Amino acid sequence: MDKFELMERIEKGEDIHTEFKREVDRENLAKAIISFANTDGGQIIIGVADSGEIVGVDDTDEVMRRVDDVAFNRCEPPITVVQETVDAEGEGVVIVNVPKGDQRPYRTRSGLYYIRSTNRRRQATRQELLRLFQATESIYYDETEIFRASISDLELDHFEKFFRDYLGMEITDESIYTYMKNLKVISSREKPTLTGLLFFGRHPQFFLPHARVITAYIEGDDLSLPPKDKKEMDGRVPEILENVMVFLKLHLKEEHRIRGMEPELYPEIPEEALREALVNAIAHRDYTISAPIRILIFKDRVEFHTPGVLPNTVTIESMKIGGSHVLRNPTIYNFLAKMGLVTDIGSGVRRIITLIKETVERDVDLKVEGNEFLLTIPRRGER
Repeated sequence: MDKFELMERIEKGEDIHTEFKREVDRENLAKAIISFANTDGGQIIIGVADSGEIVGVDDTDEVMRRVDDVAFNRCEPPITVVQETVDAEGEGVVIVNVPKGDQRPYRTRSGLYYIRSTNRRRQATRQELLRLFQATESIYYDETEIFRASISDLELDHFEKFFRDYLGMEITDESIYTYMKNLKVISSREKPTLTGLLFFGRHPQFFLPHARVITAYIEGDDLSLPPKDKKEMDGRVPEILENVMVFLKLHLKEEHRIRGMEPELYPEIPEEALREALVNAIAHRDYTISAPIRILIFKDRVEFHTPGVLPNTVTIESMKIGGSHVLRNPTIYNFLAKMGLVTDIGSGVRRIITLIKETVERDVDLKVEGNEFLLTIPRRGER
């Protein structure tokens, strides 16, 4: 960073990637470094007051030694920072470049976790900590037990039926709990997991009210219009999948063509593409976020809104070429795979793109908006 870039940065003020510090206070600096490493990285500018006034530091070398000591000895695990100095208006300023950490979450020696939020830092909430652990695959939220639930909240006959239908096996009463633990339907303490409730719960939404799908049909192209039809789909995952597909087929067009002596139906959007988008949303959503999946049918498009940003290493471009296969919810994915609804090669989005290009002759749109992933499928005939 040169003097010009520094002055520009100071002019903009503190934000999610920038913090000013007049001097080094070891404990305070540790919290700042940790908050940047746990979020998106950033820069700590030492020698600048909160007001933006450049006050400088007396000894840049000594300040840099203190920063290295804090990053190594007061952050768990230690964080590697890159420092540089800038001469601004005759004053020495130290820039501490903190990368987004690849061993998140980081904490202080006293065991506190911090994140960066807008222009300040704060302690991470339980949900934010879970997401940080998930991002580095330290834990998977879909395997966690639901404390308030018990085995009586599971339909054991549904679990047995799943084994018969998809694994071709009969299980005995004596072995059922062993199989449930092995498949992470229940924890080692015999408490239902999130996955267990989603697939075999009597009333999953009693414990997981956000684990549902909201569908809406809007006669127009703007979300401000009231929906002509709206349904909240709850129940177990297989029931949700079936009911959502019924709703989609009800409100999307089908073309009748005569081939030989028999009529054939040609949906405007292939059912396979719709099912793939729905299954992806259920398999990859972030269940720590208290929001439902939303599927909105407009005059010109169908939108799939999935709670959660993309997991680490996954990008829009890698998804387009089928080059991403990072599982946020491996246990949920495992059950969907046994049902024959997903593959283990991460090609779901690629299949959607190909199917829509071949049938609708338009491109699927993929993007992250706020705290959700949005997949938009264009409808045939609307240009």
